[in-house]
Amino acid sequence: MDGKPNTTRLFLALWPDPALRHQLKELRDAWTWPRAASLVHPDKLHVTLHFLGALPSERLPEFLEGFAVPFIPFELVLDRAALWHNGIAVLEPSAPPPELPALHQRLSGALAALGLAPESRAYRPHVTMARRAGGAVAPQACPPVLWQAGGYALVESKNGIYTVLRHYA
Repeated sequence: MDGKPNTTRLFLALWPDPALRHQLKELRDAWTWPRAASLVHPDKLHVTLHFLGALPSERLPEFLEGFAVPFIPFELVLDRAALWHNGIAVLEPSAPPPELPALHQRLSGALAALGLAPESRAYRPHVTMARRAGGAVAPQACPPVLWQAGGYALVESKNGIYTVLRHYA
């Protein structure tokens, strides 16, 4: 043993179904990308609710239960393609539904109850389409993506692969 604690890299997210994932991929592919852009693989397209980072693996059963919060289904309309100042290309809502920030806040409370600190920066819901995308051009006509959010997920990130550990509805 090397003495390092065993950790699991986790995040909470709205996780798309296959049809929605395909729609997001099609919209991602409609952009004009610079050569250096790193497109997000279709299997990784999602809306992050909270990035948790590397947490002690032995607490995973506690986290699986602790992140269960009341959920009210909602429709998220992703209708704005944007290129953020740091070269991140995103699809975001022009008007997030009130249920989304309320869910984010409930999950912040769950994090605090588990002794974890939520991020201090303001929550900005989005789907990351690409990184290192400075100079990318969004499609002229960006049809809105209608996401019927019926739940959220706890997701593990390991060696570049995302695995949903639990769906919450």
